[in-house]
Amino acid sequence: MRDGVSFLSSHPSLLGGRFKLSSVGQRRQQAESRDGNRRPRRRQQQLEMAEAITLSSGYRMPIIGLGVWRMESKSIRDLILSAISIGYRHFDCAADYQNEAEVGEALAEAFRTGLVKRDDVFITTKLWNSDHGHVLEACKDSLKKLQLDYLDLYLVHFPVATKHTGVGTTASALGEDGVLDIDTTISLETTWHAMEDLVSMGLVRSIGISNYDIFLTRDCLAYSKIKPSVNQIETHPYFQRESLVKFCQKHGICVTAHTPIGGAAANAEWFGTISCLDDPVIKIYPYYWICQTLAEKYNKTAAQVILRWGTQRNTVVIPKTSKIDRLHENFKVFDFTISDEDMEKIKGIDRKYRTNQPAKFWGVDLYA
Repeated sequence: MRDGVSFLSSHPSLLGGRFKLSSVGQRRQQAESRDGNRRPRRRQQQLEMAEAITLSSGYRMPIIGLGVWRMESKSIRDLILSAISIGYRHFDCAADYQNEAEVGEALAEAFRTGLVKRDDVFITTKLWNSDHGHVLEACKDSLKKLQLDYLDLYLVHFPVATKHTGVGTTASALGEDGVLDIDTTISLETTWHAMEDLVSMGLVRSIGISNYDIFLTRDCLAYSKIKPSVNQIETHPYFQRESLVKFCQKHGICVTAHTPIGGAAANAEWFGTISCLDDPVIKIYPYYWICQTLAEKYNKTAAQVILRWGTQRNTVVIPKTSKIDRLHENFKVFDFTISDEDMEKIKGIDRKYRTNQPAKFWGVDLYA
């Protein structure tokens, strides 16, 4: 999808992290805010499609997408079709999420009914840990479930190979000691070269990595023939990872933020962690002499402020939700800009706090 995504025609690209409003535009924005955020119909339509970032592969990836982790099978169809109708063109999947087949059914319906064309959507899925020695088979299995001829982006989900449990099965095999059964015979370099073969075969347009730190990313750059287009990592105001983000961007790797608002209820339930959504700096701080919230200042929700912060860092964000109203809310982040001063305030609440903790299930901390 090099040129298949519709973009905002009235604003500069977000690749620079900002779009500027003239003084007239600022006054109009203020007036529209007073009028209940009403906009001329044409302008509102222009704001319904997300901007995109050009990957090193030459393809364009929408800067906001919908993550399908932990989406219930029975609700996926309505959520995917609603998301497409709202304007989403980027969907983030994974073999491990165990719902590729349901996503595939929804996409097939969207294509069949003319709701959207295949070339106009960007579909990501991921190679699971137990399939590092079976990359081609795993990719074909995902393609079959998703009912697609090619993937826009295929990622190595985690930088670890584990005991093979069968293509399409994503159980995390544990040893007798209750610790993840890591396969020490398969290197990440071997896995990466198998990923590169998928591009040569035409099965995948772009390939990337996920949950790689600076050193693993550096190594991948060194041994790769096709550079990783993306590194998908956890990053949000509580876990900003500025060094890793800057390193990736310096070397032409787009950063995608999974868990972009800190996981909220999903991670609290699974990992017992808390979200930055409840931070007082996000919700309330002294602005001049008035105690008000960033959300109130921009007439947005805290989640919208955090997502906008992510896009202004030039990172792609893929929030997950199972609620239609949140689909609308999360997508409406292109009609305002967070000031440099407020970006610095958010920068100041970094706690280096990871909310996604698979060690709880694996018995080993891969990030240690």
